[in-house]
Amino acid sequence: MEHKLILDEKAMERAIARISFEIIERNKGADNLCIIGILSRGAELGKRIAEKIGQVEGKAVPYGMLDITAFRDDKKLSAAHQDQTKIPFEVENKQVVLVDDVIYTGRSARSAMDAVMKRGRPKTVQLAVLVDRGHRELPIRADFIGKNLPTSKQETVQVKVKERDGINSVLILPEQ
Repeated sequence: MEHKLILDEKAMERAIARISFEIIERNKGADNLCIIGILSRGAELGKRIAEKIGQVEGKAVPYGMLDITAFRDDKKLSAAHQDQTKIPFEVENKQVVLVDDVIYTGRSARSAMDAVMKRGRPKTVQLAVLVDRGHRELPIRADFIGKNLPTSKQETVQVKVKERDGINSVLILPEQ
């Protein structure tokens, strides 16, 4: 079986726009809001969401990107690791929206929450994902979802973004 296209470029744009409007609605505008994208592809998606919210609300929304490597429970941190986090604002008392490409087990989201909490105490932490594929191992759910995509554990969901991959798409790859 070949890969299966789930979202093409237009469908991704629509999902990002919908997520952006839902964030605005739930937070009653963009006041006190900040967007933090989880590296790697969540960073690009987060930047797009921050830009879309800024266009709609008529003011820039603080945006940062978060490297969760040091907070993961499934990998040892190598001595050569360079933290790529860039959060040029305080999270204290902010409404933080974490953005990731795919939520699967929930472990990346938990790591991201730990990393944000280490920087201060936000008023709220919300989670936006392009794809929710199920199979949680932790009791974590996304607040904003572009596409619910039931998968088997053997399949792989691959998100591609133009900034890194030259194309915007979401694919399901068959069992390896």
